[in-house]
Amino acid sequence: MIDGLVGGRLYGEAQIRTGQNGKRFVTCKVRATTNDGDTIFVNVIAFDDDVQTALLALADADSVALSGALTPKVWTDKNGLIKPAMDMVAHKVLVGYRGEG
Repeated sequence: MIDGLVGGRLYGEAQIRTGQNGKRFVTCKVRATTNDGDTIFVNVIAFDDDVQTALLALADADSVALSGALTPKVWTDKNGLIKPAMDMVAHKVLVGYRGEG
């Protein structure tokens, strides 16, 4: 496990899910850009209520920064190319604005 900070844009919408134990969590994908200009997808899961609320308030392509535990992964695209990815258990979130009523 690596503790890290990821900044990028939400890819799609955050989704509410329920675990087998009945506890709610939120998942989403964040598209981030590496120093080389490549795109990497971060698969995010959030158990903290405040982080869940912040992620659910975001729309597709909104900017977001998350801190938490990172796990590097790889996946194979439809052309057979191996691509990097990350899984993150988000503990904190920072958004660029607050949409208040």
